[in-house]
Order: sequence, then structure tokens, then C-alpha cells
Amino acid sequence: MIKPGTLVRQARRKAGLSQRALARRARVPQPTIAAIESGRQDPRYGTLLRLLRASGYELDIVPRPGIGVDRTVMRAQLALPVAERFRRAARMAQFAATLRRAGQQR
Repeated sequence: MIKPGTLVRQARRKAGLSQRALARRARVPQPTIAAIESGRQDPRYGTLLRLLRASGYELDIVPRPGIGVDRTVMRAQLALPVAERFRRAARMAQFAATLRRAGQQR
């Protein structure tokens, strides 16, 4: 995981800004930016957002692929012969249809 200070420094440098110029744009004191970039201070979310936006970047929070996925079930399914996978899929489809019909009868 990238540290906030590294993120701010990279964004600022890619934007071609000095700490002083970024401070003016983001309305954050230059010593605060220096402390954040050096890792001496962790910025609040709003401060980090202002610094990145002033550098021309956005902060997006997105889920990482594969988090929360139990791959053991997938591996077990893939280890089965193809014909068996199809048989199981057909049985699951029949079961789902039975559940749908039961739900419609209520």
C-alpha cells in the first residue's frame, strides 16, 4: 500500500509543482506539506484530497480484485472433469427453477 506522503509527493512532482506552489493552490501551509511528504505527519482525508486535487489528481477508493473470494471452491470445481461440471450445473439450474416455481406459488 502506498503511503499518503509518497502519493502527495509523486502527484506534486508529476504536476511540476514546488511545495510552495502546491501550498498556495491547496491552501495548506508548506511546512505541513513537507511533514506529510516526509512521513512525519499523516494527513486527514480532506487535506489529502485537497493536495491531490490541487496537483490535478483525484483520490478514488475502489475494491481490490479478489478480496473476499474463496478460491478453494473454484479450484475444487476446476479439478472436476468437464462432464461432471456440466452435470452439476444442470442440477443447480433445476434446483433454481424449483425454487422459483415454489416462490411463485406463494
